[in-house]
Amino acid sequence: MKNFNIVSTNNAPQAIGPYSQAIAANDLVFTSGQIPLLPNGEFLDSNIQEQTHQVCKNLKAVLEASGSSLENVIKTNVYLSDMSYFSQFNEVYAMYFSHKPARSTVAVKELPKGSKIEIECIAMKA
Repeated sequence: MKNFNIVSTNNAPQAIGPYSQAIAANDLVFTSGQIPLLPNGEFLDSNIQEQTHQVCKNLKAVLEASGSSLENVIKTNVYLSDMSYFSQFNEVYAMYFSHKPARSTVAVKELPKGSKIEIECIAMKA
């Protein structure tokens, strides 16, 4: 007997592999990493600022489908393909996460589809 629910919405891109957009378990929501895909699955090949906006819009849609919101995020994990993007990324990130959830930010060698950024989060349900 499972104690979790799979979260799915058409307002964010569908998973591109064998995983869910998010899982809701008890009072928590765990999102899968979001990259800058449009809801139709098209990759947004743009600068770090535009990619960060799209990733945050995707997270917002997934969280809202779970009954949560960006304001309820308690932890994010951020993956950047180049740490030179850090300050530009932070400017956009702060627009969505003014409550300053706990965060880890790491540079990785490569991300799916050549993305510059990927973000996953944990949130409380509303």
